[in-house]
This record gives sequence, structure tokens and C-alpha cells, in this order.
Amino acid sequence: MTAFGLLGPLGTGERRRRVVVVGGGFGGLRVARGLRRAAAEVVVVDRVNHHLFQPLLYQVATALLPPGDIAPALRAVLANQPNTRVVLGDVTDVEPAARTVTVTTTDGAARQLGYDYLVVAVGSTQSYFGHEEWAGTAPPMKTLEQAVELRTRLLRAFEAAAVNDDDQTRREWMTFVIVGGGPTGVELAGQLAALARRTLRREFHDLDPTHLRIVLADAGEAVLAPFSAPLREHTRVRLGRLGVEVLLEHKATGIDADGISLASGDHGGTVREQRIQARTVVWAAGVQPAPLTRQLAEATGAPTDRKGRIEVEPDCSVPGHPDIFAIGDMVNLRDLPGIAEPAIQEGHYVAKVIGHRLGERGNPGPFRYRDLGTMATIAPRDAVADIRGVRLHGPAGKAAWAGVHIAFLVGWGNRAAVLANWAWTMVTGRRQQQLILGRRRMRPSASPAAEQT
Repeated sequence: MTAFGLLGPLGTGERRRRVVVVGGGFGGLRVARGLRRAAAEVVVVDRVNHHLFQPLLYQVATALLPPGDIAPALRAVLANQPNTRVVLGDVTDVEPAARTVTVTTTDGAARQLGYDYLVVAVGSTQSYFGHEEWAGTAPPMKTLEQAVELRTRLLRAFEAAAVNDDDQTRREWMTFVIVGGGPTGVELAGQLAALARRTLRREFHDLDPTHLRIVLADAGEAVLAPFSAPLREHTRVRLGRLGVEVLLEHKATGIDADGISLASGDHGGTVREQRIQARTVVWAAGVQPAPLTRQLAEATGAPTDRKGRIEVEPDCSVPGHPDIFAIGDMVNLRDLPGIAEPAIQEGHYVAKVIGHRLGERGNPGPFRYRDLGTMATIAPRDAVADIRGVRLHGPAGKAAWAGVHIAFLVGWGNRAAVLANWAWTMVTGRRQQQLILGRRRMRPSASPAAEQT
């Protein structure tokens, strides 16, 4: 085990205090930027070198946006903060008694990094509800690499259909099943419909549009369950008009390279099995806290809820450890939803708390969440938004959705680029990111390991 040199374990001499931020997502980045003027050394540790705007990942997967538009490099974002450093590595262990974290860096070495204050904001990862074997054939969409890989799968499916003479096989390549009726599943289904029916229709002259089948399956009773009933119904109807087949109260029971098995039941208890032959299945059904969450809970003795999230104090600190903070999807703070806005607000707040403890700011008091609403886009000119009881859909909902997403993007260059891509696609129907990357087999592999580059 080695030290980081200048970033090594803390000594006992006179020095600036150090704040270690694990995770450069919505919450972690807001903490780091909030401490840009603090008399402290800020170290941001992340396993990837970019800040990912996760709500627009599906637009990378459907060839609307290039990856760089939603993923600025962390070093570039924090370049103007002289007190801040970035370390590319994976935090695998937190040792509260020693006030250190263990980081495996890009050279494969495990190194100790000391802290005075620690902020853990590692987010969540996909959950297959005990069926991890589905990961290879029903990929998730939680990282930039996964979104680019999904784009390749979608585009390869159309290419395979175009060269196949067998009618049944061609239909299977043109059948897409998305598991999960939350915002990610709804938005992906809507964009896939737009990609297939508006963009690719003019480019694949050998394909019959009637062979296209997009299925959105969910075990619940409605799509977009957290939304109000009128907005849920509007979404269901609008997806139907786009050609998306919505299957509610259908639970995935089996997924393989040739398709998916679904089980549904009526109120009498009769269970019906349905098999959909599809070469492309996408998983958007569940999430769970990132693995470091459990290690942190065990190391600190912090309580967790039934989902495995750490139950934090009102100031976002881990119970019994006022020098350790946890924010975002990995925590339960008054049952706030696992979306971007709580993580952003928690990040701003924790920066103020740490600033106060460094003697530079007033006491911010307990955390107070300001609900800015819930939104999801359905089609190029339609979205739903529930903003403090004001329910919007259609163009008004789309305008609200676009405004919020542009505001949350990091950097004016990224905002301008995303706006330009949206405008171009809306006017022309064309998408400029239809690149198939990697020399991969056309059929999905049977294991996640085979899918890695």
C-alpha cells in the first residue's frame, strides 16, 4: 500500500485541511465547486475522468447527442480552482478511525488518501433483482460507455435486419423491448420510436416500417408511477400514438439472446406467460446503491433502509461521524427521490456546512429540500412536467423540460451544443451521431465479460 506523495495520508504538522470528495456526479461536483474559495485542499476522486449528465444518456444511445456534449472532463470543469485536484481512481475502502480512503489508481496500485472531511457521492448502479445473468443480454444504461454500446446495438440491429431475407428473423431484429416504465424507459422508448420512424426510415430503403415493434414493459400498474394520474395517462396514450406497445403489470421472468419472457396476472390470480422474440432488450427497471455504500455503512455502523441506502443525519452527515457526509442516490434523506435535483441541492448544502466548519461561513442549519418538480420527455415536441402542482404536457411541458435540462448542464459550450443538436434534429429529422463503434458480434453475448472492449 503506497501513499499519494503530496496527496498522501495527513501529517501532524501545520497544513491546510483536506476535503476528499468521492464521486464527480451531480452531488460531488457541487460540493467541489462550492468549496472553490475555501481555505482547504479539495481532492475529487472518480473512476472516470468526466462529469456525466445522466438524464440525457438515452439521447446518446439513440444517436441524438455525441458523448462529449453531456460529459465534460472533470479536470476541465475544475481547472480554475487552484485549491482542487482530481484523482482518477476507484475508492474501495473507507477507514473512519484512520481518516483515510483506499484508492486504486489507473496504474493498478492501492493508495491511501487521508482526509479531514469526507464526502461520499457515488450514486447508484443497476439492479436486476437477483437476475445478474441478464446483464449480458439486457444491458443497462447508467454510464457513458454503456450508452455508446447501446447505440451500437440499436444501429447494428437495423443493419442486421436490412441484410436478412428471412421475414421472421428480420422482425426479431426490428423488435426492441425496454424493461422499466420509469422516466428512463419512457424517454428511451420515445426517442427510439423517433429514431426508427423519422430518421432511419429514409435511410433503410429495404426495411418495412410495419415490421418495427417497440415494447415498453413494466411490472407496475402505470408508466411514470411518481407522476399524477392525468400525466401518466397522457404519457401512455402518447406512447401508443408513437407506435410504442405499453405492457403494464408484466414482469420479466427470463431474458436471453433471442428475446424475453413476461408474466402477467389478472385479479383472479391466473398467471399468463408471454414470449417476445427480440434480439435487443434494454434494462431500465431498477437501481441500487453503488457497492461502496455497503462498505461505508459497515465501517461506520450507519443504519440503512430496505434498499440499502444509508440513513443520514439532517445535515447529511453519517450518524456518529460528523466528518463524513453522504449525499445523492446512495442515501435516504427523508425519502427524497433518487433524481438529480436532490443530489445537487445536497451538494450545495454540504459545501456550506463544511465551509462553516472551516470557519468561513455562517451555519446553514438543517438541510431543506426545494422541490422543483418532476419531468420526463416523450416525443420531440411533447413532455410531461409536474411543478408544484402545475401539470404541463405537450409543447409547454417540453419547453419546461428543455429549460431545466439546459440549466443543469455544466458549461456554456455544452449547453449551446445540445441546443444546436436538438434544433437540427427537430427541423430536419436527421441525427448526426450514427456511428457504429467496435468490432462486435451481431448477436448479444451471454455474459457481461464478453461485452467489454
